[in-house]
Amino acid sequence: MSQNIDRRDVLKGAGAAGIAGLAGCVGGESGGDAEYPAIGNYPVEGDEVVLGFNVPQSGPYASEGNDELKAYNLAVEHLNNGGGWVDMWDDLSAGGILDKTVISVEGDTATTPATAEESATQMIRNDGAIMITGGVSSSVAISQQKLCQQERVQFMSCLTHSNATQGADCVRYGQREMHNAFMTGKALAPILVEEFGEDLNFYSMYADYTWGTSNRNSMKRFLEDEGWTQTDEAPTPLGESDFSPYMQDVPREETDVLLLIHFGADAANSIPAAFDAGLDEDMEIVVPLYDTIAANSASDDIGGVYGTVDWNWQLGEEDEFAQAFVDAYREAEGGVPSYAARLAYSATMRYAAAVERAETFYPPEVIKQLEGHEYDNTGIGEAVSRGCDHQSQRDVFVVQGREPSEQEDGALLSLVGTTDKETAGYACDAGPAANCELGDYGEDS
Repeated sequence: MSQNIDRRDVLKGAGAAGIAGLAGCVGGESGGDAEYPAIGNYPVEGDEVVLGFNVPQSGPYASEGNDELKAYNLAVEHLNNGGGWVDMWDDLSAGGILDKTVISVEGDTATTPATAEESATQMIRNDGAIMITGGVSSSVAISQQKLCQQERVQFMSCLTHSNATQGADCVRYGQREMHNAFMTGKALAPILVEEFGEDLNFYSMYADYTWGTSNRNSMKRFLEDEGWTQTDEAPTPLGESDFSPYMQDVPREETDVLLLIHFGADAANSIPAAFDAGLDEDMEIVVPLYDTIAANSASDDIGGVYGTVDWNWQLGEEDEFAQAFVDAYREAEGGVPSYAARLAYSATMRYAAAVERAETFYPPEVIKQLEGHEYDNTGIGEAVSRGCDHQSQRDVFVVQGREPSEQEDGALLSLVGTTDKETAGYACDAGPAANCELGDYGEDS
């Protein structure tokens, strides 16, 4: 698995620019690209390259963070020694990245932006990380990518679903493969109308931070476009453990559909609370963004509940790359992966492949290899990492929870529809992309 650096073994007190400047005095990285100037933690000296994995190891999204770490470590193992997608992608081969052994450092974001930024800063300035990846909370991802833009270090988003990540808060040094709330609304709203009927009333209960408000706004927009009406809404604090008071406030006689816009431990608590309050007897319940781990925790109460997912391990039956990841993860961990794990594995592999195509770790050249890159090898079908906003345009998967009696071998969700990327997507001057200004590459730094 990954070889973690002990920070005591790294030079203390040198900032990112100081490390890069020192390395630049020695000469260019192996492979011969000394024509590029020092920037961030480039050039990479020696026989190793450091990747930073910054995930929630504590807080309401800790379970997802733990799954991400497992997949990140699996990616490092494959990059160094072969296996998984390394054996399948033309851009990759065993032996590390550009013949440098990949090692990693790990951090705990604690699901708070300030903690995440502090941890990422340590990885960049003390450990010399050339790339940072991780996150579950969108506010955490946004905080990290802003830091990485300043430090000229690549940030590969993992699990972040807010429109702002690659919208108003986009940066040149940030990339996201996961679909966003806007795409969830476009994909899910028509299916809900087809399933439940026209001219219905809905009530939104949402996590009170950037991800929750982003999803509330997107679902409201697209459901109202379909002719539905929102009766009311209720924000809930991140990390809430008792949702029963909120359920008592839902107007039963006026509400046809309850949207539970929660994730992780919040969703694991709010879904059973809605059923315990008997709301399922008076209205339909929808979870716009399903979380496999939360679905497992609330498995007795998800039967018939609609939502979207980034990916589901059962897609391996139709996609060779999805199946290869599922098989490798099962062999390493003894269970099936969540989509948080797939996102982590994919982020690492996509970065490594971009470096190999660029033939350098020089960040601006790596970014240019990611911009506009078309691919179909990460288990989600055909996708393109757009140059205008660094948002992958990809299919969106709509699922429905299985009844407890139908849940077998970890199969909790059934795929009920796939909204293709052309339908779920949007132009560079529309949707979240209309508010995106990426910033510069920093080539003149």
